[in-house]
Amino acid sequence: MTVNKKLLIFLSTHLIIWTLIPSVTNSNLPLDTIEALAWGSNLDWGFIKHPPLSALFPEIFYQIFGPQDWAYYFLSQLFVIIAFYYVYLFSLEILNNNNYAFLSVILLEGIFFYNFTTPEFNVNVCQLPFWAMAVYYGHQCFNKNKAKDYFILGLVMALGFLSKYLFIYLILGVIIFYFYFIKKNNFKIIHFLPGIIFLIIIFPHILWLTENNYITILYGLKRTGETKVFLDHIIQPLTFLSKQIAILIPFFLISFFLIQKKSEINCNYKNDNLIYLLVVNFAPLLLIFLTSLLMGAKIRTMWMTPFYLYFGTLVIYFFQNKINLNNLKNFYIIFIFFFLFSPLLYGYISITQKDKRTDYDGSNIAKVVAQEWFKNNRNYEIKYISGKNEWIVGNLSYHLKSRPSWTTQLLDNKQMCFDKNFKVTSNDKEFCISDNLITNKK
Repeated sequence: MTVNKKLLIFLSTHLIIWTLIPSVTNSNLPLDTIEALAWGSNLDWGFIKHPPLSALFPEIFYQIFGPQDWAYYFLSQLFVIIAFYYVYLFSLEILNNNNYAFLSVILLEGIFFYNFTTPEFNVNVCQLPFWAMAVYYGHQCFNKNKAKDYFILGLVMALGFLSKYLFIYLILGVIIFYFYFIKKNNFKIIHFLPGIIFLIIIFPHILWLTENNYITILYGLKRTGETKVFLDHIIQPLTFLSKQIAILIPFFLISFFLIQKKSEINCNYKNDNLIYLLVVNFAPLLLIFLTSLLMGAKIRTMWMTPFYLYFGTLVIYFFQNKINLNNLKNFYIIFIFFFLFSPLLYGYISITQKDKRTDYDGSNIAKVVAQEWFKNNRNYEIKYISGKNEWIVGNLSYHLKSRPSWTTQLLDNKQMCFDKNFKVTSNDKEFCISDNLITNKK
């Protein structure tokens, strides 16, 4: 079997398994996906918590598939396998060997960010293809120096930033390398092109930010937690470091089964390819570690989702002389174990634990709301829905047939229901439904 066929089988199997398992075992979409769909019902250049792209893509899928849960699990896995594909392309450029490039991709199944957590489409998953593409096209730029690649680099960096602001750590990593590269080579005006494209694309979002008092940035800072004592500057980065090591244990275990030969590691540390690989892997990690160290900030585990996409490439690069491509039986056994164990564990937890967000009875609750609405408003559809709880109103926006837009602009209305209540409105008619009814599954 050729490597291309192996890659196609792997990507297709990953896509099918991780679309099918959550579709069958979950009763409701996860929290972040519902939030994204709520924002998508009223698209803007930004939202309370995040930039716009994580809402745009689910909304596109909603316009195509409607309220079909499997479609959003499928969307999430599309983002994952596109990222995997660009990891393969980049690895092929760096390693110059199809088999090594393939191994660089499948090693990533040892990191739970690329399997167990992927059914929930959110800002972290949304970054994945753009992170992978930015690294690939960043390499193409200095390697081939074509205007097309510089343009695409600026485009994918902007799309990544508009997915989540943490993408800036990769952008800084690429910039660090380019300072090194330009210092070695003559500066050319084309080196400015990615930055110009980036600024043009994100400009509308910057305007939105200024008009909305930088609400998403303030939310991100709030999520890091307040520094209470000086020890937070030590405790938080050490906690972050220990969590990353723990997360990577399965990855290192799978990698261990690749190393079979007793030979020296032969690397040219002056090689631009290796320097670039080291920078794009470690510069973002070092920068976020310094953020925690200097600010005493708590770095949440899921924020690190795209940071390890090229760890497989890095391991293969250093240990390629120690890999026997003709004797990978044990490696494939341990790989298949993790490849199957992760979705089976996900399915088991989903079926046995009944107090999760994905057990919420969103569809039936929406039916109750629709019935109560049409008792008094037969001639009007529900067009808008407003409330403080994004989970409740997001589910209603998603499950109701009229696909009402979620908005916060109605929250100051004098006839608004207060506390945990919410309202639906249509053509200036209002109907308030108490939280008790919302949580009543009967």
